[in-house]
Amino acid sequence: MRTIVNIPEQQLTDLAEISRQEHISRAEAVRRAVAQYLRAWKVAGSADDAFGLWKDRKVNGLKYEDRVRREWQRP
Repeated sequence: MRTIVNIPEQQLTDLAEISRQEHISRAEAVRRAVAQYLRAWKVAGSADDAFGLWKDRKVNGLKYEDRVRREWQRP
């Protein structure tokens, strides 16, 4: 897909430098940046998936936490 994006001059300068160092085109650098952003976004969103996993368990959260921490105490 082709698109038009307004990018600040300093970011274009930085992008050109990265592209030069990596021996890739600016378009490839932008594709990689978008891919990296999307991966990071998906990982950050997966934390929300864990919310409420224990809601149906009949466990006191503080007691469970104390028990787990005691497992790591030195004798």
